[in-house]
Amino acid sequence: MCGIVAYIGPRQAYPVILKGLKRLEYRGYDSAGVALLNHGLKVYKKKGKVADLEESLIGKDLEAHAGIGHTRWATHGEPSDRNAHPHSSASGKLAMIHNGIIENYTQLKTELTKKGYQFKSDTDTEVLLNFIEDIQKNNNCELEEALRIALKRVVGAYVLVLLDQDNPDTIIAARKGSPLVIGIGKGEHFLASDASPIIEYTKDVVYVNDFELAIIKADELVLKNLGNEKITPFVQKLDLELTAIEKGGYDFFMLKEIFEQPDTIFDCLRGRLDVNNRTITMAGVQNNIEQLKNANRIIIIACGTSWHAGLLAEYVFEELCRVPVEVEYASEFRYRNPVIHAGDVIIAISQSGETADTIVAIERAKEQGAFIFGVVNVVGSSIARISNAGAYTHAGPEIGVASTKAFTAQLVVLIMIALKLAKEKKSIDDDRYVYLLNELHNIPEKVKEVLLLDDDIKKLADKYKNAKDALYLGRGYNFPIALEGALKLKEISYIHAEGYPAAEMKHGPIALVDDSLPVVFVATKDSYHQKIVSNIQEIKARKGKVIAVISAGDDMIPKMADDIMMVPEADEIVAPLLSVIPLQLLACYIGIAKGYDVDKPRNLAKSVTVE
Repeated sequence: MCGIVAYIGPRQAYPVILKGLKRLEYRGYDSAGVALLNHGLKVYKKKGKVADLEESLIGKDLEAHAGIGHTRWATHGEPSDRNAHPHSSASGKLAMIHNGIIENYTQLKTELTKKGYQFKSDTDTEVLLNFIEDIQKNNNCELEEALRIALKRVVGAYVLVLLDQDNPDTIIAARKGSPLVIGIGKGEHFLASDASPIIEYTKDVVYVNDFELAIIKADELVLKNLGNEKITPFVQKLDLELTAIEKGGYDFFMLKEIFEQPDTIFDCLRGRLDVNNRTITMAGVQNNIEQLKNANRIIIIACGTSWHAGLLAEYVFEELCRVPVEVEYASEFRYRNPVIHAGDVIIAISQSGETADTIVAIERAKEQGAFIFGVVNVVGSSIARISNAGAYTHAGPEIGVASTKAFTAQLVVLIMIALKLAKEKKSIDDDRYVYLLNELHNIPEKVKEVLLLDDDIKKLADKYKNAKDALYLGRGYNFPIALEGALKLKEISYIHAEGYPAAEMKHGPIALVDDSLPVVFVATKDSYHQKIVSNIQEIKARKGKVIAVISAGDDMIPKMADDIMMVPEADEIVAPLLSVIPLQLLACYIGIAKGYDVDKPRNLAKSVTVE
């Protein structure tokens, strides 16, 4: 949510910032703006897309070697020009961009209003900026010190980046709970919410930690804590190529990322799964094997698509490892008073590693003695740093808002962890273990086969694009995939869709069935297959339109279904990696057929970094 870009150095700042904002559009936003510092502070902002901002600035004075830019996802105040960032202080000497939420902004605003401050926007950001300026004025101090004092009063999450007209050679930033990365060039620095705007210029980066301030000049980076103590920056190398954040000939990032899955799954397995030696090598698991093996229970915490991966992992861990597993929505877990014991293992799943609810949830669990294992995609992210141990999914940058390749990579990592743990616990026999290793090893090639359904699924999408509702049903390992398929359709096509366990349809959802309702069954061959055949017959008896994802060789369901999407046979534990692909394609192509930008579905953000 929200995108932040800033630059200081010898280049013209505006082109760098504009390109960076375009790279961050996938995060979700409703307005955009820039502030440029050169013989005065110039602020330009506009409701709408970055392209709208760009058009509005034709002919403007954009000369500057320092600047900040922002894409806003509305929290306080409706999307509008006046609520867009950057915001200017009352004096006009400061400009600030902000990602996050200031929870006590009402109290701060009341204090400032009593002092005579007036506000041009409805945002918490403008309140905080004027609070900072008020401290600076009353304490006769530098901006850095005023910011430090202000942040000791602030309740909430933030990344703040400020320009000061009186100090044109400096950018100041601070972070708590939202991501900020600083790129280090030759005599220049770049700031952004993630690495995508930076990779074109440098691979040397510093990830700013919570409660740190960054004082940045063209040729100098100083990090300090809120106690004004200097911190040595830890410079890392980005493992990212520019081509990874470009469309590569596809019309949409989402399509590109769906078709990348044979490669991303292979990358996830590479160096870990060795079928010849019958081993799984995962340092985060092996180095903490006693902690994991002796867990009293496993609690999986996630949001959205990652929660669906966690739900499937619950089935896998309980089946293979014989350990009790609970799956929690992080947004609920963080506000409950859950019973956590020192022997519990928390698995936190997040594509970005910056999901605000998940971060708070694991911080609280960690305080109560739980062992935190992170499964994330983004190297250096907050969850990766908070966790006691973890595993990266190696899916590469995922630009499409609706998660696809990150989901299958999460499943692969979770299945490998379960297999390795089961082997250590001796809760799986050798034949079954070796068989599943081979099944997992074969998944990338089988995904390639599934992607050959592309043209058929396009036609199917055209057939069902005008549906008003859809029902997705599955049993066992296929139930989480039914949930994920329904979520994808909602996200991308704005068609109302619900996922249910197939056996639960008689407890309510079957009342929705008529001759206009598409019912999608995830019905690959498993131990529940005969049961799901019966469920399909019940839908057909009520004239529902049945679309079924089935395994090759199934000669029963094709006789009943209106439409089928056939995937290669696979063991029921790994089959979800195949059955989810047609559902991703179906949602994507329905969205495209309806004329939507499937990369940027309305009201959604890629990474939910605020509550």
